[in-house]
Amino acid sequence: MRAMRVVADIMTPNPVTVAPRNAIRTAVNLMREGGCRRLPVLDRGRLVGIITDRDLCRAANSPFVVREQWYDNFILDHIEVGSCMTPDPLTIEPGASIAEAARSMRNHKIGGLPVLSEGQLVGIVTETDLLDALIELMEPEGEAT
Repeated sequence: MRAMRVVADIMTPNPVTVAPRNAIRTAVNLMREGGCRRLPVLDRGRLVGIITDRDLCRAANSPFVVREQWYDNFILDHIEVGSCMTPDPLTIEPGASIAEAARSMRNHKIGGLPVLSEGQLVGIVTETDLLDALIELMEPEGEAT
């Protein structure tokens, strides 16, 4: 059996971030380019929130409502990340157990946790990271996917 690992072993280090004053278009583009669903929000290097793809859908009202293109562009360019982010998100430390991260995410029904070390953002751990760790744990030694 493999040794118990900690959050630092499975997190994405130095994640892409956004600022609260950025337009939500910036967040949309960064998520699309990075293939991620959430971004930590930093203000002068301090974590102040997290914004998810769900937050962006709510800010734009609904992706299923047919509107004029100018309206969509107006929303994307004029609504700031800070107005639709989740402020003061739950966080975890890099030395915390993977089980603790999974438990916190399950109990709070969230898909990711910013990882802070001495108050500084050092990574993010997501559902995908946890699933990858589970797959690795469950695979027979030497088997790779």
